Amino acid sequence: MFFSLRNRLLLVFTCLLTVPFIILSYMIPALFTSVIREQTQDLTIEMMDQYLLYVESISTQAQDISKQVLVNETTQEWLRTTKKGYQGEERVKLQQQLNDLLSSVMINNSNGISISLQLNDGLGTWGFNDSLDETEWFQDFNKNEQRFVKSHLDPYQPNHEMSSRPVNSYLLPLIDTNTFISSGVIKVNFPTTLLETALNQISIGKNGHAYLVDKHGDNVLSGEMDTPNEIIQQSLDQITNNVSQKGLIQLPNNNEEYLVFYQKLPVGDWILISEVTESDLFSKVNRLQRNLLITSIFVFLLTIVASFVLSSTITGPLGKLAKAMGFIEKGDFTGAKRFMPTIKSQNNEVSYLIKVTNHTVEQLKKLIETEYKANLRRKDAEYKALLLQINPHFMNNTLEIMGSLAVQGRNKEVMNVSIYLGRMLRYSLNTKNKVVNLDEELNYIKNYTDILKLRYEDMININMEIDPETKNLPIIKFILQPLVENAVKYSFSEKAEATISIKTKKVADRINIIIEDKGIGMSDEVRTGLLESNEEINVLDSKGNSIGLRNVLGRLTLYYGQGFSYEIDSIVNEGTKITLSIELERGELHD
Repeated sequence: MFFSLRNRLLLVFTCLLTVPFIILSYMIPALFTSVIREQTQDLTIEMMDQYLLYVESISTQAQDISKQVLVNETTQEWLRTTKKGYQGEERVKLQQQLNDLLSSVMINNSNGISISLQLNDGLGTWGFNDSLDETEWFQDFNKNEQRFVKSHLDPYQPNHEMSSRPVNSYLLPLIDTNTFISSGVIKVNFPTTLLETALNQISIGKNGHAYLVDKHGDNVLSGEMDTPNEIIQQSLDQITNNVSQKGLIQLPNNNEEYLVFYQKLPVGDWILISEVTESDLFSKVNRLQRNLLITSIFVFLLTIVASFVLSSTITGPLGKLAKAMGFIEKGDFTGAKRFMPTIKSQNNEVSYLIKVTNHTVEQLKKLIETEYKANLRRKDAEYKALLLQINPHFMNNTLEIMGSLAVQGRNKEVMNVSIYLGRMLRYSLNTKNKVVNLDEELNYIKNYTDILKLRYEDMININMEIDPETKNLPIIKFILQPLVENAVKYSFSEKAEATISIKTKKVADRINIIIEDKGIGMSDEVRTGLLESNEEINVLDSKGNSIGLRNVLGRLTLYYGQGFSYEIDSIVNEGTKITLSIELERGELHD
């Protein structure tokens, strides 16, 4: 039998030993994965922020140098002289002065920066470029005003060594400060290796990559990009549509999950991207998980052997003891008593258990009968105590109304209140039946509302919508008056008038009673406390504004048990709606 004691012990040992290992084999890697992901994200963003500062420092230096050269008098004089077409010694002298200026600026600035001036006709400080108009960076500058240029070779530099190395550039229009007419461009080159060396520090995992790309996905630096082009393009699509300057994007590709970190740079349209696959990033975690699963299999096999060995000496007697408990479960105490002497065991603990069980069989029936009777008496006493709580509370309010009318000299109304009160007292004092037809309860509440109308006149409006099918349905007494009383009380507490609605409706095998007002409502804290209340809350000890409602809910729960449910919808300063739902043909069965 699958649920024999032996199998249960096997299950227990498996749960105690094997299952924790299996759970740990998933939890620990998951925890490590979460930690690694967070640390990787924090570290990568931190490195990307540092790289951003580094690129900003180089670009700022390039911009400052270009502005310094632009406003220098030597530059302006060279520009004007060249535009006027001067030749001879004067022009040669100005050319030499400009070259000296550029050399001086380059020497005074670090990072291997070089500077050149190019006129639109191709004339430059370090040579004549007759194909300037066909140069990609020059076309991009003129058409798109792109001032930051991706990696390229520039042969027009101060020396051959510089011209053979890839550079990135910053371009500034060469403007005559007198006429503000642009005649060319100031080109500040800085070695691509400056950006690449720092970029290599951002690589994640073993095979992760970091790139500096423009908005089209082209590499700003030298070399090829090893990341699949579709990953770069998908990343750029999301980055372009995202207002955030930095973040993390997850993209699937060929059964791999790519983690793409990005940082938008304030340098042209450049974007810093660092990518790594999850399999690469979590390779050590995956290896740890495999080792833990192998260990779990070994522990499971060990558990099977241990459970059979440990259970062999106790499963027989305990199996018979379980059979004896089956008699007790069915209520057959006599059968259990006859079967107990057949159970023998050499194990001291099991023998003691058999002895105690035998004694328990004798005492159990007596205790059950005693407790059952006591419980019924307690339920009856508690119900009667709850019922009695209504009357003094109601009488106090009604007498206050009568006193108020008498002070005003409204004797006819006092007489009417006395009549209505007399009818209500006859209904209340009828203690033979605690269950009445709903129509009787509604007549009772109508007498009560008539008293309220005499007291408040036009300030109160009470609407009753009664489903004819509900009138003859049985219900316990005194469940409406406390709810209507509370609705009136808290409607007038902050408002000059009260509107109360009482509705009944039969839905399938349930009767729904709805009391709705347009009063001050109740806070979420009070409403939640009422929704969480149950039979075990001692409503006799309830304090505060909700005593009437707690009383009703307590009595309905006590009488109908699981056949009763309720809902409370309330908005502060707008009103409260209370729905009582009672299953028909329930009640006494609960006790």
